[in-house]
Amino acid sequence: MAFEELSDNEERIGKAIVNAAYQVHSQLGPGLLEKVYEVCLTHELRKVDMLVARQVDIPINMMEFNLMKVYGLTYWLKIK
Repeated sequence: MAFEELSDNEERIGKAIVNAAYQVHSQLGPGLLEKVYEVCLTHELRKVDMLVARQVDIPINMMEFNLMKVYGLTYWLKIK
């Protein structure tokens, strides 16, 4: 299987993510709530000027229904 070479920007982003994850793991260790790791990983990435958004709501199409989260509320819309 052939793989495409990553661009310099993709390499930079990937290295920043791995480094941030390593920093969080080495400082906090295992066993905390996922939200703690999420907040800390976001902080580490923002320290190196990465644009980070947490828990972004996305629409999900599942069979004949459309699930959409808006402002913490869940809506099921029947698709015709």
